[in-house]
Amino acid sequence: MNPGRLVRAAAAIATVVAVTMAATNATANPFLLFGAPLQPLPQAPVERATPGTEDRSEAPANFRRHVVDYRTHEAPGTIIIDTPNTHLYFVLGNGKAIRYGIGVGREGFTWSGTQTISRKAEWPDWTPPAEMIARQPYLPRYMAGGPGNPLGARAMYLGNTIYRIHGTNDPSTIGGRVSSGCIRLINDDVIDLYGSVNIGTKVVVLPLQARSVAVR
Repeated sequence: MNPGRLVRAAAAIATVVAVTMAATNATANPFLLFGAPLQPLPQAPVERATPGTEDRSEAPANFRRHVVDYRTHEAPGTIIIDTPNTHLYFVLGNGKAIRYGIGVGREGFTWSGTQTISRKAEWPDWTPPAEMIARQPYLPRYMAGGPGNPLGARAMYLGNTIYRIHGTNDPSTIGGRVSSGCIRLINDDVIDLYGSVNIGTKVVVLPLQARSVAVR
């Protein structure tokens, strides 16, 4: 065969092989037909809902947490609930206390006495007691803990009673008388208080006619 023809034949065969290989690769990865393979676009991080807390600036000024002068014979570490004035005091000693704004029981549901914290829970589940369901049969029988739960971010259970000191998903109720006897704080405040108390902490609930003595 003419040497020139052999060269041209070899070149033709090489071209066919190259085209075949390119087609095979393109079938496995069609983006190769357009040059370098396309890189996957970076994905934006997925934001996951995290249980949040309300800023205490949402509470009215006179119900925002701060240290006040407070005269009491109770020992440091005691919680005093001033039902008439819708304040809770955490006694520091030396005539000082941290004062928190609270919501208390509505008319007919206030109570007084001395209890101790028997249990603490973070983002507690809510199982309305039978007494509450009897009055409000539309209530859920159970609600898992979380931002939508009426008990809010923390709960401190009082003795063997049905009452708790807990957070709330409705800061507008602070300073009000709307509960069935439980004491509520905004979530930011209940988290702060929760970190300061232990199982066995004494809780004094003052009667409606009592008047505590506190000065800014």
